[in-house]
Amino acid sequence: MQPKNLQRLLRALARQGLDVSYNNHTYSVRLSNIYDGTVAEVLLPENFPVEAKALKQLANLASIRHPAGGCVCRACATPDFHPGDAGIAIGSVVETVDQVIPAAVGSDINCGMRLHVADLTIEQFLAKRDMFVERMKGDYFFGTRDVTMTANAMRALFQYGVPGWLDVMLDQPRGSVVKSDIQQLAQESDGSANAKGERIFLGGSMDGNWKLAPEELVPDDGLVRDGGLGTIGSGNHFVEVQRVDKVENRALAHAWGVREGQLAFMVHSGSRNVGKYIAGMWRDRAKAAWPKGLKYPESQIFPLSVHSHPELVASYLEAEATAANYGFVNRLLLAELLRLRLREVYGDVEAPLVYDLPHNITLPEGRGWVTRKGACPAYAEQPVIIPGSMGAYSYLMVGKGNRRFCNSASHGAGRVKSRFDLNRQGASQSEAELGLTGVDCITLREERRIEEAPAAYKPIQSVIDVQVEAQMVGVVARLSPVLTFKA
Repeated sequence: MQPKNLQRLLRALARQGLDVSYNNHTYSVRLSNIYDGTVAEVLLPENFPVEAKALKQLANLASIRHPAGGCVCRACATPDFHPGDAGIAIGSVVETVDQVIPAAVGSDINCGMRLHVADLTIEQFLAKRDMFVERMKGDYFFGTRDVTMTANAMRALFQYGVPGWLDVMLDQPRGSVVKSDIQQLAQESDGSANAKGERIFLGGSMDGNWKLAPEELVPDDGLVRDGGLGTIGSGNHFVEVQRVDKVENRALAHAWGVREGQLAFMVHSGSRNVGKYIAGMWRDRAKAAWPKGLKYPESQIFPLSVHSHPELVASYLEAEATAANYGFVNRLLLAELLRLRLREVYGDVEAPLVYDLPHNITLPEGRGWVTRKGACPAYAEQPVIIPGSMGAYSYLMVGKGNRRFCNSASHGAGRVKSRFDLNRQGASQSEAELGLTGVDCITLREERRIEEAPAAYKPIQSVIDVQVEAQMVGVVARLSPVLTFKA
């Protein structure tokens, strides 16, 4: 079955300089004026809108080549595909050889998802909901959290990620972490929770360099009070309380410690200002390193080549890893603040970690690197977390390792309406029209509730179904929202 008016759509895209074809839920796209360019594939359900701006952004990204050598050898996009503000479409995945593209990962390096479960029933949770919410609002919105770090802890965090930070915390716990079960945190960092033998992707550790972090966060000694650590962030970031609504793969769910009726806690955040600092710096450096006298790429996307600047490629990957390490620890702290409040309000609640994984990251793979922007790794047997909107189901999945789509999956449902459109139209729309009926959203900004209303997002079920059919992922469990914290 084809989308309606397919031929008219393809002719319209051709007028915008795109050579596009369609077959079995997949659009193939390249720039019309680059005949030997890499063809990118976009997996979309038949009823989803095809956005020319996003296709153009993906085709531009797929065509990036460095004059000294280096190219994109494979490109694709997941079903939450939509235009990005910085010229990179959300949901883009590219495999590069002999080059890296700093702009392709975006400014929120290692933004990602983290999922915990707890043996609390929905009735038990709701009985003390108000007390729990007030304490969490203090931590997430009013600064009552205490994530004070020593200078040594911050250097270890940037250098080695979760394991390095934990080593320091085991010897010298600071702030709220004094009340944490450090041994539980250490076991979750090291321990096996799935067939891949880990609870955090890459163990929460990449090869960073603390000297590449913002100077004010890595002093020689003393204490660091970083206003970004343990914060959710704006936009579509959230912390959500959910209920395990349905288990579909009982064997994997059991192995991962997930059962129907449990409460779940999902964290969506990243590297905050550290990621912005490093991403902005390296977009500028990549542009400055472009060969003198050569015309800039029309897309204004600048790669770094291992042939002309191997030292810059290595330094960029080290800098990205430094921000990624911060992102891993930020999600851990957001979850740990929540786990501490759970124990204060509900008693001895273990709330173990199921998995933590990134969706804005560059990783070595194949002959070079794979860069994902708003798409998560989905290697064979690896847990995958795909959230819906705050009024829709979220899903715990298992990766299938589909090479056609670069071992990737979507990071969510994907926006269908911009925040500007929602704010402009939202005041005249009812709760039902916005999809907010029955949604329990905890925020200090009413505009955030409207910007992130379920009506802004594509239907998650279609996003899940088309990826299952394409053998990218399989469903393990479905989770329904209970309440959502939005900064």
